[in-house]
Amino acid sequence: MTAEFITGFFAQAIRLALLVSAPMLLSGLIVGLLVSVFQTATQINEMTMTFVPKMLAIGVAILLFFPWMLQLLVDFTTNLFLHIPTYIH
Repeated sequence: MTAEFITGFFAQAIRLALLVSAPMLLSGLIVGLLVSVFQTATQINEMTMTFVPKMLAIGVAILLFFPWMLQLLVDFTTNLFLHIPTYIH
């Protein structure tokens, strides 16, 4: 194992983590911005109005993107297990 291999492996793992978390983060961001604009326009400062729509949006994003996220994780893990002998040498 060389330093380049370890760096590349961790870069791939970080890229995978960003890809898997992106749908939830983006949906929470978009809904948060929309709720903030609505609260600013109506001058309603209810805290539950911020959290409930975000939780619902993140739940919907998980339901919609779960097959894709699971496939990414399975591919990464399968690739890791298949190449263990080459990693050892």
